[in-house]
Amino acid sequence: MGIFDYFRSPKTRSASQAKERLQIIVARERAHRSGPDYLPALHREILAVIRKYVHVDDEAVQMNLEREGDCEVLELNITLPEKD
Repeated sequence: MGIFDYFRSPKTRSASQAKERLQIIVARERAHRSGPDYLPALHREILAVIRKYVHVDDEAVQMNLEREGDCEVLELNITLPEKD
């Protein structure tokens, strides 16, 4: 029966690898869900204010929220069109 055990052993290894990958995916999804719910609304409002003065595309405004210790840092990058 030793030869048959040789063919069966990789299944347990692939199952544990799949479990580890699934745990990583679940942890990443939980991290995304823990983000503030107000960011999409804030993004739309900032874009509306900017559009009062300059025409910009939706992709021209990029927001990024980073956690540094006990603080959260909101980074806002706006690509303004060139003046004619």
